[in-house]
Amino acid sequence: MTGRALDLSIADISEAYAGPIGALWELLMGEEIHVGGAGETDRLAALAGVKAGDHLLDICSALGGPARHLAAGYGCRVIGVDATAAMVREAERRTEKAGLVDRVSFRLGNALDLPFRGSTFDIVWGQDAWCYVTDRERLISEAGRVAKPGGILAFTDWVETGRMTDGEREALLSFMLFPTLETPGRYDALLARHGWEVTGYENLDQEFALALGRYRELVTGDLRAMIIEQIGQEMYTVALQGIAGWEQAAHEGKVGRGRWIARKAGP
Repeated sequence: MTGRALDLSIADISEAYAGPIGALWELLMGEEIHVGGAGETDRLAALAGVKAGDHLLDICSALGGPARHLAAGYGCRVIGVDATAAMVREAERRTEKAGLVDRVSFRLGNALDLPFRGSTFDIVWGQDAWCYVTDRERLISEAGRVAKPGGILAFTDWVETGRMTDGEREALLSFMLFPTLETPGRYDALLARHGWEVTGYENLDQEFALALGRYRELVTGDLRAMIIEQIGQEMYTVALQGIAGWEQAAHEGKVGRGRWIARKAGP
């Protein structure tokens, strides 16, 4: 991590995402709730080599959009784990409606104490969600525990990429409810320390800045009335200021986004 961590618990984050904050990000990003939507999921799946028959774990699976997309498009089996009960219930409802309960399931659980046996999954997966996890050292360790020898870790995340003041960092973290931000270098070190060999990394900073600009345009344009109706004028103002702050920081090279593929040691 960089800078001072915010005093946030998993309960704080779950409470926020069970309410209007979760609804806001679904409006802006779609049900996959990550930058790039289904196209980004396909890109990560191609790099990870997802194929029919793979057993995949999605850590911080939210509404289950990527899990359903992967199961339907690639023929793999997916288990999603998330700490927000409302998200898990809604993910299960949408999965039943999509007719995918034979290939997709969800568990309420903590990314720091995954409710699965060791060496279970061919692929461990995450998309723009691990920035919410309070202890990423433990997260990467747990991912390694539940992956099979030779298994793949595939994830994207928001990261700190340049120097900023403590006040700037705290404002960005507070808006998003991120305890901390990693840097790409620290993620690389964490992966190496826990037996992961990085086989691919992509800097997505430019696309990230453009995506934040699109979200700001949606908030001030087509979705303005709907967002105000759902979250109220006061929270709308906070949301607009927060997204604009992240957009500015991204254009200034202070924050960005990365994509990692890594392999667990083994045969």
